[in-house]
Amino acid sequence: MEPELLCRLDPALTLDEARRLYTFDSFAGFIEAFKAAVRRLQTPEHYAIAAESLFARQAALGIEYSEVIFSAGVVLWKGQSLDETWAALREKSVRAPLEVRWIVDVVRQFGGDPAEQVATWAASRAAEGIVAFGVGGDETARPLNEFARAVAMAREVGLRFTPHSGETSKARNVWEAVEMGADRIGHGIRAVEDSALLAVLRERSIALEVCLTSNVRTGAVASIETHPLRALFDAGVPITLNSDDPGLFDTDLAREFAVARDVLGFSDGELRTIANNAMRYGFQRAR
Repeated sequence: MEPELLCRLDPALTLDEARRLYTFDSFAGFIEAFKAAVRRLQTPEHYAIAAESLFARQAALGIEYSEVIFSAGVVLWKGQSLDETWAALREKSVRAPLEVRWIVDVVRQFGGDPAEQVATWAASRAAEGIVAFGVGGDETARPLNEFARAVAMAREVGLRFTPHSGETSKARNVWEAVEMGADRIGHGIRAVEDSALLAVLRERSIALEVCLTSNVRTGAVASIETHPLRALFDAGVPITLNSDDPGLFDTDLAREFAVARDVLGFSDGELRTIANNAMRYGFQRAR
């Protein structure tokens, strides 16, 4: 949700105030901005407005297929109805000008019990365009194995597993995701610290969902110039480029590809490989 959309949802908020909410340079700052944004999503209609805006922006970029994260764990945290919120999102996604699939996400800080509630709900809706189960939030808050039961519940109905790991932590956190059977890994950039881990990611064909601008804005890397994308790519690890939260990070997919080309020196052929990976490792193939 861009600052302008926040103001649409909350008319008491000025555009300058909304822009200041999105001023941060650390992961903790991002979490506070994220919470400030999602608190403005107070009704299913608000979620529908946000989804419709996202789909229109993606279609304008020429995107034909999108896997969108639905932070169901946050909906529970706010005491809102998952069914009513989902109905609003689902209605917009089936009418979207592109093909939309969903990754249902839980919050690591909240622990395993709420995650199992979400997994139960996601399993009941798996035929409605949900393709994967994710674990987001602060990856240092709890060990990933606390979510093993929730992940198993999601897998029972064919959902894939894509946790956030190795963004602001260490390579050990990426190993955790691999050991839990991750199909893809959100971020995963700390894998560059461990050559054995790089080999496993390459050999098992586990793709990393890399978000260049996000990594700089959260302080995960010092600058684009020092981002490990090139090292990961050259090590043969499957890579996709992603926008993370486009509104919060003031970016989009086209900009991420432009940064990879103009700052990190990726050739058109290399970028084509990365673009093709988005379909090769997309979860729509699994359903």
